[in-house]
Amino acid sequence: MTTSPERRRSTTQGDAVKDALLGQDGFRSAQDVYADLRAGGQKIGLSTVYRHLQAFTDHGLVDVIHNADGETTYRYCGDSAAGHHHHHLVCRRCGRAEEVEGRAVERWADEIAKKFGYADVDHTIEVFGTCPDCAAATQP
Repeated sequence: MTTSPERRRSTTQGDAVKDALLGQDGFRSAQDVYADLRAGGQKIGLSTVYRHLQAFTDHGLVDVIHNADGETTYRYCGDSAAGHHHHHLVCRRCGRAEEVEGRAVERWADEIAKKFGYADVDHTIEVFGTCPDCAAATQP
């Protein structure tokens, strides 16, 4: 039986993982979250971090993307992720992310699905670039 996000039991370690994600503007790998928690004095194992990230993913509380190296990264979107479809504009250097809507993309996906008779269609679109801070840091 799947537990709804509202009924999910909160734990100290789960809250720490959530706080580590909330403390950043972008997507973070499990190893990054683990390193931040350990540096902050948390006694937590890497497998526990992965377990909480998977639970957050299963409950629609985090968005997941794969960076340019193929590494899985996570961003806590909380209630905005559950029931609110959005896309991301992601800095390929620092991982900073902006939530963006794409109404034209949504219409296109619906039209394509209808054209070919597909049902229960889902999609993920991530746009990668360099954020203003990282771009400014590389200017002479």
